[in-house]
Amino acid sequence: MKEVDPKSTARALAFELWRKAPMPMVTLMKTLDVTPLVRMSRKRGYKFHMLLCWCIGKTAARTADFYLLPVGDKLMQYDQLAVNTVVNTRDGGIATCDIPVSADLEQFNRDYLRLTGQVHVSGESFELGEEYMVIGTSALAGYEIDGAVNIYAGCYNNPFLIWGKYRKKWFHATLPVSFQFHHTQMDGIPAAEFLERLQQEIHQI
Repeated sequence: MKEVDPKSTARALAFELWRKAPMPMVTLMKTLDVTPLVRMSRKRGYKFHMLLCWCIGKTAARTADFYLLPVGDKLMQYDQLAVNTVVNTRDGGIATCDIPVSADLEQFNRDYLRLTGQVHVSGESFELGEEYMVIGTSALAGYEIDGAVNIYAGCYNNPFLIWGKYRKKWFHATLPVSFQFHHTQMDGIPAAEFLERLQQEIHQI
């Protein structure tokens, strides 16, 4: 992670316009066809949630906007990405867990199982560190929701995806997903393109 001069980036104007806005977050909603993930989960024993997080991370890794993030009054550039997920702990609480993004599914799966298992047992959140730009996620897997708008605390500008329970109809499964992002980090068109590429990644799995 390093500080960069916003004027040297494509986000210069957005940085000036939105970094001090009282509510700079934008939320897009899209219904994804997650049939390939459901089938792969059943066929090979992978967790559905892990597969979706892997697709999110892999798609984000090919999107330049994810490597820049406003932090306070600074624009920071990152070399590495991680996906954060909420974990149910053994004592009945919740904690969060960062998983490093990897293009290799088996590596990501190993990290996912090891780190979320560690958090489940310890009850303590796991963070990779400031060198990672973290993509937040939250799954309300027991409930069908159409979308969600997350809170904005002013200190957490990271992109965030929320989803609920996927919906089955005949031989297909769909999942509405909400994608929240800081307007300094990206504009609406790149965000919409990210969701389109996420759908393509799911189809290609």
